[in-house]
Amino acid sequence: MTSNGQVGSEDLVRRAVAAFNSGDHARAMDLCELGLKRRPGDPALCHLLAAVSFARADLPAARARIDASLAARPDNIPALILACRIARAEGRFEAALRFLDRAAGQSSKAEILLERARTLDHAGDASAARASWTLVLQGDPKSVEAMARLGRLAWQAGAPVDAEGFLERAVAGGGHPAQWFDLGLVRQDMRKFAAAAEAYQHVMEMSPEAAEAAVNLGVVLQEAGDLDGAMAAYSQAYRLDPSTFGVIAMALTSAPSGRLWLDEEALRRSLALGGSAPGAKTLPVDARR
Repeated sequence: MTSNGQVGSEDLVRRAVAAFNSGDHARAMDLCELGLKRRPGDPALCHLLAAVSFARADLPAARARIDASLAARPDNIPALILACRIARAEGRFEAALRFLDRAAGQSSKAEILLERARTLDHAGDASAARASWTLVLQGDPKSVEAMARLGRLAWQAGAPVDAEGFLERAVAGGGHPAQWFDLGLVRQDMRKFAAAAEAYQHVMEMSPEAAEAAVNLGVVLQEAGDLDGAMAAYSQAYRLDPSTFGVIAMALTSAPSGRLWLDEEALRRSLALGGSAPGAKTLPVDARR
């Protein structure tokens, strides 16, 4: 027979899970704490409370609760994976990997391999991360995250052709602004300015507040000889974030062709007005001479 107390605890867990899944973290926390008053140390409630605390970025509380859950159920795979994520968020990468090793001893779930790749990536171990992401992609050829991370790692390793291939696969289904931005960087380094501009334009369409993408769009348009388009992009970047002014002013005179503004305030006015200011005095710059 099942005791009424156990039935009540299971009901609290179900209600807390429902609240957590609906985004009502405060309600989920209240229910977990109520349950723990009735059943101190309950591993399921401790696990759920750790998840709530982690979602609220309260890492010390999340760590304490997941440790309590694992003390009662040391081989619980979901708890070990959550412990890994908490440790990784705290920068305790060796501890995170140890949790995954314990989980891997119980199961060969693809999720464990994915968490290992993320952990090695966050730890800055590029070689090991690349090997782990390759295994993830071999197990799931449609993993956009693995494609994107392998593309970024290849670019950082000085292999732009490989990087472009991975990133083009990553964005094939629509992509994320960060993936399009990385693709823009790779193509820019390869001097594929038109293709880089296309990638940065995707970023701006998906994330209109991305000032850095607007600056880079201006740079590649300027490199391609489209000064009017470049000024429009620079203007957008400046209006989004005035601190980009220094980078923009430098870019205008450092590309093969550009403009030299004799009056800094005139350039600021031009950028504020959309890329053109009547009466502003500029001189053409051609660094190829």
